[in-house]
Amino acid sequence: MVKSNPNRRWYLLLVLPYLALLVPSYYARATPMLFGIPFFYWYQFMWVAITAVLSAIVYFKIRAR
Repeated sequence: MVKSNPNRRWYLLLVLPYLALLVPSYYARATPMLFGIPFFYWYQFMWVAITAVLSAIVYFKIRAR
């Protein structure tokens, strides 16, 4: 019998960016603009920053145990 590792739950956070960018038709539009940048670009770039933060959280939570 394989024991469940509670650390594996933290990896589920890494699925969020995947799900958020999975359907481009959701964010493939120009409005709303942010500082003149179309939604299509700033939405994806926002997820780059969020993914970095989520990766750091997962790394430190897994490493701490």
